[in-house]
Amino acid sequence: MPNAVKTIRAFNADRDPERLAMKYANLRSSPFVFLRGTCHLFHDRLPSGALFAKAPLAWLCGDAHLENFGSYKGDNRLVYFDLNDCDEAALAPVTWELVRFLTSVLVAGDGPSRGAGESAALCRVFLDAYAGALALGKARWVERDTATGLVRELLDTLKARTRPAFLDRRTERKGRRRLIRCDGRHALPASDAQRERVVKLVDRFAASQPDPGFFEVLDVARRIAGTGSLGVERYIVLVEGKGSPDANYLLDLKQALPSSLAPHLKKTAQPAWESEAHRVVALQRRMQAVSMAFLHPIVTRKRSYVLRGLQPSEDRVRLDVHRARPADIRAVLSDMGQLMAWAQLRSAGRQGSAIADALVDFGASVKSWRGDLLDAAQQCAAQVAQDWAAYCEAYDAGAMVTRPARSARPPSAPR
Repeated sequence: MPNAVKTIRAFNADRDPERLAMKYANLRSSPFVFLRGTCHLFHDRLPSGALFAKAPLAWLCGDAHLENFGSYKGDNRLVYFDLNDCDEAALAPVTWELVRFLTSVLVAGDGPSRGAGESAALCRVFLDAYAGALALGKARWVERDTATGLVRELLDTLKARTRPAFLDRRTERKGRRRLIRCDGRHALPASDAQRERVVKLVDRFAASQPDPGFFEVLDVARRIAGTGSLGVERYIVLVEGKGSPDANYLLDLKQALPSSLAPHLKKTAQPAWESEAHRVVALQRRMQAVSMAFLHPIVTRKRSYVLRGLQPSEDRVRLDVHRARPADIRAVLSDMGQLMAWAQLRSAGRQGSAIADALVDFGASVKSWRGDLLDAAQQCAAQVAQDWAAYCEAYDAGAMVTRPARSARPPSAPR
């Protein structure tokens, strides 16, 4: 069995078998999905050298790729487009973040470009926008009033999405009550033990809030979402909100695990976080201009979880070369480059990260490192293709079969 396959199996060994089987099937679908779902393997394979050793340290989301930028409603009720997943966040050289994003552009064969030459050109667009924003030294943000092109189109479409309609898609109404729709696509039933655990977690959090009744749990289901995190303990939680049935809210509760970057950062001191959830929440708040609603860590004796709102305003820009003009795709890549730079500037000089002046200097010196970084991304893309081919062979041979999951009992009746 190839080393890459052994690494993937070991990394996912303790996950929920039912959703892990979905993850393994997804990884088989394309090199890009494989890259998204194997962040740990990517960092195991990351090249070493002066380019990576001498780059300034910054707070990174740790898992930068084309689909880790998206829309969401902030806690100020405005909708933003930004980096939106900090599960892997850590203090590391900025080049780690850049090369992972560039690799995602190069391996996204059915994504924003028609070939290798176009992908390389998009990488240069991204790097130039990133370096230019860094060199200016001022962190900004993208919301509806400041967005253009495909991002503006996305944010404009969100105005028509309402919470009641979103609830109707994700839940089933039974009179004036709702239950989460366990359709096998977005959700699976939770066992009584899982429901009980979630209710205790949310009740503990609610007790610290001004309106505990808002968080009264009505139903719980296991959530199906993402690629890398499939199989991690994760739930959709239906709560009372502002009143049943149409003012209920859906929340996402997800176990926080150590960053995949951590094993490779032994020489880079990380803060002593109270928990992994505190790390994720603190760094997401630090890097985003405005954080999403309900973002909060919840801690038990053995585990920690990230709580956040589940929103109709969450979406991504569709970078489909067959539907979007090349100029529009370049504009989105430019936006993403700027957003990455702004996140690093916003969190500069905090707990070991380089001060803004060092990041400004790095951005201004782009000509000295751009070529080497593009070469490193090409090397990483070739490694991803090789690892994916080995994975496909193992998957087709039945090496990724998971043990059958015990059937979850239907959730208890809503309170």
